[in-house]
Amino acid sequence: MSESQPPEYRQAPEPHPAASRLEAERGVTPPGWEQATFEKLMFATLREQRATRRWRTFTRLAWLAFFVFLLWALMHRGSPSTDKSLPHTAVIEIKGEIASGGDGSAESVVAAMRSAFEDSGAKGIVLLINSPGGSPVQAGIIYDEINRLKAKYKKPIYTVVEESCASAAYYIASATDKIFVDKASIVGSIGVLMDGFGFTGLMDKLGIERRLLTAGENKGFLDPFSPQTEKQRMFAQAMLDQVHQQFINAVKAGRGKRLKDSPELFSGLFWTGQQAIDLGLADQLGNIDFVAREVVKAEDVVDYTHRDNVAERLAKKFGAAIGEGAMHALNAVPALR
Repeated sequence: MSESQPPEYRQAPEPHPAASRLEAERGVTPPGWEQATFEKLMFATLREQRATRRWRTFTRLAWLAFFVFLLWALMHRGSPSTDKSLPHTAVIEIKGEIASGGDGSAESVVAAMRSAFEDSGAKGIVLLINSPGGSPVQAGIIYDEINRLKAKYKKPIYTVVEESCASAAYYIASATDKIFVDKASIVGSIGVLMDGFGFTGLMDKLGIERRLLTAGENKGFLDPFSPQTEKQRMFAQAMLDQVHQQFINAVKAGRGKRLKDSPELFSGLFWTGQQAIDLGLADQLGNIDFVAREVVKAEDVVDYTHRDNVAERLAKKFGAAIGEGAMHALNAVPALR
């Protein structure tokens, strides 16, 4: 009887590389592929999560920096940087259309004028005007504030006209002590207008019917697609005449006896700077440097014009975008005006 030998445990030989390639070519899956694939997927997921967290952190920091900058800019609005004790000429620009919400609005101009009049170093104020006109309401507010500030602070205020000072812009200028122009400036246009279009004849030819529902006999009398009656036209004309007379009274009160007696003075015509001097609508030729040096006697010119800084413009655009979205939502239902 032979003696039994204990069993031998030997490690299985590793597959030859050539054999592994042969198995792969034959479509045989090597052992352990599930674990390798899982590890690759996990590492890819971790890398993607890290990139997402970094981008989210960057976005939050960017918004935080933006709002910090916005807050800083709003707290440090642009204002005259000169020493208030030094004598200077305060300049306020009125350019473009005079309208609510713009650079030529009463809110903007009045705020700048108050700062200039309150400044002890400002020996005189100059309105540097280059405007074709605009809202009589905004012009009237500025006109009244000029008279109030002149009486309160006893400081002179002048107008210097660049290219044009017409209609509502001249309404404002007439409240100042003197008006200086260039010989080729456009000055005047003392009148009021209301314009629009009428399409009723065209609609009849095209066979289009206007369906306008109103509560009130004259609610839609300015509608361009509805006919205008003589009564409505007379009503609008009376309103224009009243505003025109307010304009005329303001100019007469501001210019006084300097105005020449001319039937065309308040007809809505406009003139060159030299003609305006002859008619009494302006006082003499001169630019901003001349007025500061020879009239105010303070050559240093400081700009008091209210201007929105970068942060304020961004804030307005951001608010406008939100408002536009709200209006789209509201316009989804019929509107009552």
